[in-house]
Amino acid sequence: MGRILVTGGAGFIGSHLCRRLAERGDSVVVLDNLDPYYDIAIKRRNLDGLKDAAGDRLTWIEGDIRDASVCSTAMRGVDGVIHLAALAGVRPSLAEPSRYMDVNVRGTQVLLDSLRTLAEAGEVAGHVPFVFGSSSSVYGGNEKVPFSEEDPVDEPISPYASSKRAGELLAFTFHHLTGAPVACLRFFTVYGPGQRPEMAIHKFCRGIVGGESLPFYGDGSTRRDYTFVSDIIDGVVSALDRAKGYRIYNLGGAATTTLAELVHLLETALGRTAVLDRQPEQPGDVEKTHADISRAQAELGYTCKVPIAEGLRQFVDWYSAEHGAGRLP
Repeated sequence: MGRILVTGGAGFIGSHLCRRLAERGDSVVVLDNLDPYYDIAIKRRNLDGLKDAAGDRLTWIEGDIRDASVCSTAMRGVDGVIHLAALAGVRPSLAEPSRYMDVNVRGTQVLLDSLRTLAEAGEVAGHVPFVFGSSSSVYGGNEKVPFSEEDPVDEPISPYASSKRAGELLAFTFHHLTGAPVACLRFFTVYGPGQRPEMAIHKFCRGIVGGESLPFYGDGSTRRDYTFVSDIIDGVVSALDRAKGYRIYNLGGAATTTLAELVHLLETALGRTAVLDRQPEQPGDVEKTHADISRAQAELGYTCKVPIAEGLRQFVDWYSAEHGAGRLP
């Protein structure tokens, strides 16, 4: 048991992670600025749930990772840092690249600087493990599948992807200079209960239930490695516990699903038919993501337990409970 800082802990993945840490007995510090990228009320509900689960083992700090004083306050006395706070999304980053770099890159550096300063002052014990939430987007248009951590990632095709790759490099420099253990985790399309409302599965579910047309980009053949949130949390916690040296890990579902298949599976789970609004492929999108998880399996004991059909059923059950069973079959 320890004291763990989770940046972005009020968000989708972060709130699931904080709940898991609290359940195993850790004290959790949540640092989140409640950015209005999506409805802040959702993040506040996540925090309320965490307070119920963690009780007095939860410390909540509203603040920005670009504020060094806030970062220092949040990290003082911690035994581990899991950095998930970021501006998310490929398509929004095309419109605001400078803002993405400011938050995701500068914010990560400020956080690392603060941790290094605290370590030098003896205000954190030893080499505190640092876990960085990266993204499969760093692989860009890589045509070799499945994606391996050894593959070159020097051609990102969106500002978001560039910001995540930059974060990995900053984390390596931090490890090199301090000796602290660092794990960078490349998440592959995380979904599940509580998923952000603008993400495809949540948006498609909402559209199908409401009888609205769904934005359907391309011919439906693009493939994604969808990963259920509980599997991701297993990997994050294991990376925290086993961190040593500097390592990059893919955390994915080790399988792919086409966009057309995804819609069909949702139609089946909901018992309703989707209305598709067919649109051209979007700039910045990649054709396929597929994780090689052999390194994570060998070094973290990572496994994928929830297949896509079961994960979507759990998501639909959550959505039904959130929005009223009367709206669903």
